[in-house]
Amino acid sequence: MKEFKVIIMGFGAVGQGVAEAIALKKEMIQKDYGYNLKIVAAADSSTSAICIEGLDENTLVKTKKETGKLADYPEYGSNLSGLQVLDSVDYDCLIESTPTNIDDGEPGKSLTLKAFNQGKDVVTSNKGYLALNFKEIIDAAQENNVNFKYEATVGGSMPIINFVKDTLSSCKIYSVIGILNGTTNYILSRMTSEGSSYQNILRESQELGIAETDPTNDVEGIDAACKTVILANSLLNIPATYDDVEVEGISNITSQAIDLAKKDGYLIKLIAEVLPNNLKVSPRLVKKGSSYDVNGTLNMANVKTDLAGDVSVSGFGAGSLETASAIITDLISILKNKK
Repeated sequence: MKEFKVIIMGFGAVGQGVAEAIALKKEMIQKDYGYNLKIVAAADSSTSAICIEGLDENTLVKTKKETGKLADYPEYGSNLSGLQVLDSVDYDCLIESTPTNIDDGEPGKSLTLKAFNQGKDVVTSNKGYLALNFKEIIDAAQENNVNFKYEATVGGSMPIINFVKDTLSSCKIYSVIGILNGTTNYILSRMTSEGSSYQNILRESQELGIAETDPTNDVEGIDAACKTVILANSLLNIPATYDDVEVEGISNITSQAIDLAKKDGYLIKLIAEVLPNNLKVSPRLVKKGSSYDVNGTLNMANVKTDLAGDVSVSGFGAGSLETASAIITDLISILKNKK
C-alpha cells in the first residue's frame, strides 16, 4: 500500500475540518484509490505537531480545541512553525489553510511557493495570495511540474472551479454571476425573514460563529471580491487582480430597503459578477423565486456558456467540514492523477 503524506498548514476551523474529514474518509481513500493517507505534520500560527509515522487526526483536533496549541500534542508537539515545518519532515502534499491575507498574501504565498520548489503538490483554501498573484502562483506550479488545486477557495462545498473545468470543458464560458459569501447571505436572509436591523443580525451571526469577530472581510465584500478574481482568472482567463474589482459591501443595507424590495417581489443579495469587461461585487436586487433566491449560508453561481446555456450550482459556502469536503476532493483528484 502506497503512502501519501500530507502537511496541514493552518489549523483553524478549516484545518481542523480537514483533519476530521481525513479521519472519516481515509479508509475509503485506501480502499478506492490504494493510498494510505497520513498527516505527518500540522501547524498553527506558532506551533506544530510532527511525526513521520503519522499523527492521529482526532488527537490533533482535541489538542487544538483544549489547549489552543499544537505544541501540546502528546510526544510529538513542536515549537517549529511555518516554513520550518516544510523542512522538517518528508511529505507529498501541502494542505494550505492559513488565514486569507489580502495585503500581501502571506504566509500562504511563501508556504505554497516553497512547497512547489520542493517538488510537492499543494491544495489550498486560501484566497488572498491567489487574488493578488494568481498568474505567478499558477506559473510556479507549472514550472515545478506539481499539482496545484484550489477548489476550496471559492464557495466552500459549492462545486464551481472543477465543475466548470471538467464537466463543462466543451463550453466557452461567457460569465459567472452569483452569491459567493455565506456570511453575508445569512445576514441578508435573516434581515429579510425577520425585519431585523443589520446590526442585530450581525451580532447574532457572530454569537453563532457564522460571522467572524471582525466581520470586515465578509460584510464589506472583500471575501467575495477575492473569489471573483479567482473565477475570472481560472474560468474566463481574465488576468485580473484584486484591484480590478469594484467592491461594495452590505453594511449600509437597511431593513427599510429590504422591505421596499420585498413589496415589489425582489430580494437584496450581495452579487459577484465575473464578465470580460466587468468585475464587480455589490448588493443587487434579484427576483424572488429566481436561481439567486437561496437562503442561509448557501452560495450559488450561474455560469453562462455557449453550448450548455445557463448552468446553476449551489452549496454551503461556510463551515469547516463543508470547506474540507472541497479540499479532500482536490486531494483525491491528485491521487487519481498519480495512479
